[in-house]
Amino acid sequence: MNLHTIGGIASLICAATYLFGFAFLVTILAPLGYGTADIDASAVVAFIDANPSLLILWNSVIYIVNALALAVLVVALHDWQKARAPAWAALVRALGGIWAALVLGAGMIGNVAVERVAHLSATAPDRAIQLWETLHSVELGLGGGNEIAGGVWIVLVSIAGFAGHSLSKLTVGLGVISGASGLITLVPVFGDVAGAMFGLGAIVWFIFVGLALLQSNRQGVRHP
Repeated sequence: MNLHTIGGIASLICAATYLFGFAFLVTILAPLGYGTADIDASAVVAFIDANPSLLILWNSVIYIVNALALAVLVVALHDWQKARAPAWAALVRALGGIWAALVLGAGMIGNVAVERVAHLSATAPDRAIQLWETLHSVELGLGGGNEIAGGVWIVLVSIAGFAGHSLSKLTVGLGVISGASGLITLVPVFGDVAGAMFGLGAIVWFIFVGLALLQSNRQGVRHP
């Protein structure tokens, strides 16, 4: 199994973590207002007190598994694109590494928040709420609440794929739109909608990129 095949699998894993995240968000976490500006901190603390393992699972999949798969994908994409678009490939690797590190950090902080809140919730619920709000803000700042790093990276990968003729126009266009949506999360009033657009677009984009990497040994074929 070569690096491109491993990278293709990693890209599909990234898509799967996003799918898992959306499914969890609109079902189990929906009553808490998770992922929106209306999140209820006291309800989250009560949820953690009753089901800490569920939020640890959520954080571990959407952040930690995603970040590790992303790191593999970043290296594979650099190897794939460096011959045709070396300058773009170098940028892709540098910024991809930054994004993977931010996502991993967000997941580790998210899990620490759950563990500490679970410990405090029974004896000091007010402290637990305050602690969760503080650590959750750090988690969001690293990447859970904005998609700046991810948006830039997806746009760069798409441009590199266009410059090196390794990705189709459909994949490139989808990457640019999805990446631009990530950048728009910087504007608070559009944050929730733009974040959803980024995530949904990224799912399809990761699938397309994964399939392209898996088929990359077929020379001369421009992939979906």
